[in-house]
Amino acid sequence: MSGQAVDVKARVGEFTNEPLVDFSQGENRRKMKEALAKVKGELGREYELRIGAERLQTKEKIKSINPSHPDQVVGVFHGGTPELVEKAVETAARTFETWKEVPYQQRADTLFRAAERMRRRKFELSAWMIYEVGKTRVEADADTAEAIDFCEFYGREMLRLGPPQPLTPVPGEKNYLEYIPLGVGAVIPPWNFPAAIMIGMTTAAIVTGNTVVLKPSSDSPTIAAKFVDIMEEVGLPPGVLNFLPGRGSQVGDPLVLHPKTRFVAFTGSKQVGLRISELAAKPQPGLKWVRRTVLEMGGKDAIIVDNEADLDAAADGVAAAAYGYQGQKCSACSRAIVVKDVYPEFLKKLEERVKKITVGPAEDPNNYMGPVINHSAMKSILEYIEIGKKEGRLLTGGVAVKDKDGYFLTPTVFADLAPKARITQEEIFGPVLAVIPAKDYDQALEIANDTEYGLTGSVYSKNPEKLRRAASRFHVGNLYLNRKCTGAKVGAHPFGGFNMSGTDSKAGGRDYLLLFLQAKAVSEKLA
Repeated sequence: MSGQAVDVKARVGEFTNEPLVDFSQGENRRKMKEALAKVKGELGREYELRIGAERLQTKEKIKSINPSHPDQVVGVFHGGTPELVEKAVETAARTFETWKEVPYQQRADTLFRAAERMRRRKFELSAWMIYEVGKTRVEADADTAEAIDFCEFYGREMLRLGPPQPLTPVPGEKNYLEYIPLGVGAVIPPWNFPAAIMIGMTTAAIVTGNTVVLKPSSDSPTIAAKFVDIMEEVGLPPGVLNFLPGRGSQVGDPLVLHPKTRFVAFTGSKQVGLRISELAAKPQPGLKWVRRTVLEMGGKDAIIVDNEADLDAAADGVAAAAYGYQGQKCSACSRAIVVKDVYPEFLKKLEERVKKITVGPAEDPNNYMGPVINHSAMKSILEYIEIGKKEGRLLTGGVAVKDKDGYFLTPTVFADLAPKARITQEEIFGPVLAVIPAKDYDQALEIANDTEYGLTGSVYSKNPEKLRRAASRFHVGNLYLNRKCTGAKVGAHPFGGFNMSGTDSKAGGRDYLLLFLQAKAVSEKLA
């Protein structure tokens, strides 16, 4: 390793997770209030496309709306077109030829400097998410902290993967293996973790030497624009990161299908993920590789409550996982599978906790739940609630909050559901929990596995043997024992799921950067 690499590694030290803000401290509450006021004064401005060093305008406009107050415009964005997709990919392809030659230590250092810049602006970044996607300050802060973690973790991972990798010695030969970048990547992030997932996928692609065309969700382009600003501020060369918001038909499909798009990193719904997988696999003129896809999709995640569980802890964990960020997490608990011996007692404890949840505008620190993301989501969730009323027993919730102008729903619990009911099988992506009785622990495990998904799961039990069986038989990418099924931490809980939950990419883990690299082995016969 060169001296520069040693210097960078020594300077950054070992990875540790970014601490969460303690909002019980008056100083932190003051900083958050000031950040909200600052950002509120910047709402409604117009944002241009960025391709290479150019800032471009189009006739197509996309408005980002505050879901707590739908009459409030967060930002107005110039939308991309198929012609601009062509321009962006070609620009990224030309830039790739120089960016791939930049020493890996320098690329990693770009991420460390970006992390430091975000750390200094964390209250402001969180404020943008409070306005743009309806995250409460606690949820927004966790999103910002995770984004910082991705920069710090992936930078260190590049320092590990950048040098030649160890091989088995062969007498008379000089052999080495190195990881090289892929090329131009399409990064298509979701709105629900608009900083963390967007920044995680983008920085993983960039630090490994690839160039990116970033198509943010139309519900959360503003926070993506702020990140692009930060990367420009820390010296990322023009053309490495190209910013191209737009409709899926105008930008998404042409971006995936472009013959110079080498890989696609996507997080979102099963339906869109499968479409991307299909489009990416299609042979076409000018395509000279098998496109790589990194697909993180949905979940129908379950928490099992055993008859030997701490029911208070289980009720707390289920409620937190089901209603944190309004249930709009792919890792959210949407099924609670409860052994019948403790079923009535657990339902009582759960109902008590859920009825205490406050709902309202995300900027108000007194609200635990903010709005769902948009009118379409609210309509879909309400339709599922009507289905649930036919399939099970409505325990609490199940209505829109009429006295507020945003997209607010009460936290909803349905009890006595069959394992194959629609609301126990289909991803709702909202604050709706299905509670399913199981005759015993083994049946609970069978029910937990009986969906097309396999993202996260959790088991509450004091019995070590039952926990061991869960570790062996509960088929999910991220299994948690005696804790909630949300809240994965970078480095500690590599994140990704099985089956229709995606390609098990393990974001935030030591395998993740390899998805953006290819291995080249070189062997030389010695004289």
